[in-house]
Amino acid sequence: MQERPRKILGKPANKPAHKPVTPSPLVVPELQAIDLKPDSLAFSLIGAAQTVAYVLEGTALPQALLKVFSQTNALPQARGAIQDISYRTMRQVGRVDALLKAMTNKTPEPALLYGLLCCSLTLLVSNEGEAAPYEEFVVVDQAVTAATSSPHMVFAKGMVNAVLRRFLREKDELLKLVMKQPAAVWNYPQWWVDQTKAAYPHEWQAILTTGNHAPPLTLRVNQRKTTTAAYLELLTNEQIAASQIGPYAIRLTKPIPVTQIPGFETGLVSVQDAAAQLAAPLLDVEPGMRVLDACAAPGGKTCHLLELADLELVALEIDTARIQRINENLDRLQLSAMVKQGDATRSGWWDNKPFDRILADVPCTASGVVRRHPDSRWLRRKTDTAQLAALSSRILDNLWRMLAPGGKMLMVTCSIWPQESEKQAQTFVERNGAIRLDAPGQLLPTMANSSDANNEHDGLFYALFQKPVQS
Repeated sequence: MQERPRKILGKPANKPAHKPVTPSPLVVPELQAIDLKPDSLAFSLIGAAQTVAYVLEGTALPQALLKVFSQTNALPQARGAIQDISYRTMRQVGRVDALLKAMTNKTPEPALLYGLLCCSLTLLVSNEGEAAPYEEFVVVDQAVTAATSSPHMVFAKGMVNAVLRRFLREKDELLKLVMKQPAAVWNYPQWWVDQTKAAYPHEWQAILTTGNHAPPLTLRVNQRKTTTAAYLELLTNEQIAASQIGPYAIRLTKPIPVTQIPGFETGLVSVQDAAAQLAAPLLDVEPGMRVLDACAAPGGKTCHLLELADLELVALEIDTARIQRINENLDRLQLSAMVKQGDATRSGWWDNKPFDRILADVPCTASGVVRRHPDSRWLRRKTDTAQLAALSSRILDNLWRMLAPGGKMLMVTCSIWPQESEKQAQTFVERNGAIRLDAPGQLLPTMANSSDANNEHDGLFYALFQKPVQS
């Protein structure tokens, strides 16, 4: 269950403005035909520029990418480059926006020009610990070419050239200047920084830093079709470096497109973070059990449960569009579940038969997976935490009455905010008299480091409850 993304650039009439990353640019026009080589960096830059413009106007990053792909008819290789540049830029928006403010008198307009400069500067500002993806002179040359190709930016090709070359000349001085600003240092809205610092006074810097790096690519091995050891051997034979980091989890040393993952299409593996793979085993399901996976899309946990045991499983999802993702995953893995469209805060979809196990992956701000969804930091508002926590409370209370006596319910959230995680679990126990069992609790997002290269996962929270058996 997800909220619609909000417009974060611009000011609704008679409403207080949500503090934006940058002053409002012009309305984002659709891309016209691009007269560029589809395998060129210029083509990818203009596609990423349009994507970033859509996001800063209020569209979620995945939907923004889909719009750009449909407008440009980009080939798979170009789509990969556009996506990579777009994600890199959303992790660096605070910093490159500060650099643009330092080098220009006003926010570059239209939005496409602003997006192009943000994307180009991102490629020139190496994230700590990451190698620059392109040579500097190539970035400048291709950015100017991109500007020249668009009727919305052709007037500004001189500006693009001047801004990027000035940055390269004065790089150290400019970075030193803007790094006095918190938004440039952390690449988050100030409220997000403050909330992280308040919740984790000792870990907040590491948490924010982790969110600015690309996530690992972790696979879940389908135990119905192979073993973790056998699949690891298959990767070795294919000369794909990887290591086992959990009972079913394998982390690739270097991410690759899913189309290149051996056995993905035939269901040997699925892409799922190591922390998310803890959910299904925690419910200790047994064959024949009646299980509910609420808020189930895109179906990763649904499929993992079915990989572990033959179950009578109901996958519930409120968003009809996202139900398709559940069915696609079930089909690829050759698994079966009863997929229902319904609201987890209500019971109209329920047949009044109690469940032995319930997985409640409740709505949240997704603050624990921000490196996978770097746009969320700019699309979310501070007030979302309380609103989503209230919604999750209603879901948990509603699902609890559907649980059989002695049954177990697992609360999962991909948030790091206590109001959505630990405090939510505590108040749930108080309201419902639930028995709280052992579970990992709050997992903070981590990056691989020299001491433990495999200790890398998202920030999730787990609380496991058991319903008392009535006497």
